[in-house]
Amino acid sequence: MRVQLNRSDRNEAFVPNSTALPVPGLDRQRPGAAVVVLGQAGRVAALAAQLPAGWSVRFAASAREVDPGEIVLISGAREGAVRDARAVVARRTRIVALVDEDAAADLVTAVLTAGADACVRGGQPAILASHLVACRRRQLADRWTNVP
Repeated sequence: MRVQLNRSDRNEAFVPNSTALPVPGLDRQRPGAAVVVLGQAGRVAALAAQLPAGWSVRFAASAREVDPGEIVLISGAREGAVRDARAVVARRTRIVALVDEDAAADLVTAVLTAGADACVRGGQPAILASHLVACRRRQLADRWTNVP
């Protein structure tokens, strides 16, 4: 018997005369993530439209305004900005560095060495959004690695 779960709180079995069973909470989305942008706001103006439903984007003046669990996006990232942010935010907070499309490999290496979890070249909103979603998945997966 094959069973299909759908968003209507029902199991729909592909067996004749079978009964569909309710699946509580299936229609509820996981709470979205919050992306905190540090740096150049204009480079990520179209980002919110590319993120999954329930995600939010907000701009902050410094890394001290970041809450644990949020994703930090440093727009126009430099090594010093990443190092400063990493020193302030919680350890499990993901930092994504956004650099120019033609950024030298030395800059990419520097921001990753300084503590960025990911480095994205260019500002294509859809590509940047996919990197943020991947960071969120890793963040959620990592919270289970150190459970006693």
